[in-house]
Amino acid sequence: MPLMPPLSDRDRQPEVMDRPDLDSGAHHRALHGLARINRWSRSVSAIWPVIEAAARQTRGRPVRVFDLACGAGDELVGLWQKAEKVRVPVALDGCDVSSVALEHATRRASAAGAAVRFFQADALRDILPDGYDVVCASLFLHHLADDEAVAVLGRMKRSTARYVVVDDLLRSPAGYALAWAGTRLLTRSRVVHTDGPLSVRAAFTVSEVRRLADTAGLVGATIRTHWPYRFLLTWSRV
Repeated sequence: MPLMPPLSDRDRQPEVMDRPDLDSGAHHRALHGLARINRWSRSVSAIWPVIEAAARQTRGRPVRVFDLACGAGDELVGLWQKAEKVRVPVALDGCDVSSVALEHATRRASAAGAAVRFFQADALRDILPDGYDVVCASLFLHHLADDEAVAVLGRMKRSTARYVVVDDLLRSPAGYALAWAGTRLLTRSRVVHTDGPLSVRAAFTVSEVRRLADTAGLVGATIRTHWPYRFLLTWSRV
């Protein structure tokens, strides 16, 4: 592992997967790798209790879920599979700015037989649909500057009738070491090998996330940490 970088402050560096000239093959391999890491991280299990809570409130109608910056679509496919298993009706939408990611997500959902709708949208600039029961974002917030993160959290709040859920990395020495080692163990994608540790350097601490949430109007949000060095922020309108 390279020398541990200073982590007292956020250090946002350009990530390879955000390059517009990234080869599509390398991009797809990176998305496959990230999906494998998400399965290992059990991110669907972290988000699922919020879907269950919403289902108790919707009284049998489908729980409407919107995944902002959905990437490979693996979170939504995983939520659909979980919902099918326990017979919770859901209506799942996801958006991403990347056409490559949307193509990948659509193929993944089709292969799994998952009823998920994907569409292209910029989370910072485009008009987002509203009326969802749960609006979530996974591994997206750390890509943003502080003011952009506040704006996105505010937009998520406006799009939901019930819950906002954010699952993301925590910035810490242990998290950085795990990202460096874990990306190399779980995928052969050189893009993920580079971007994983960079993502931890750009990630927030719990106190920083709390400040962002309060500024965005998500007052009273709960923030808990979970394996592997991630946080889950949940805010309820009800």
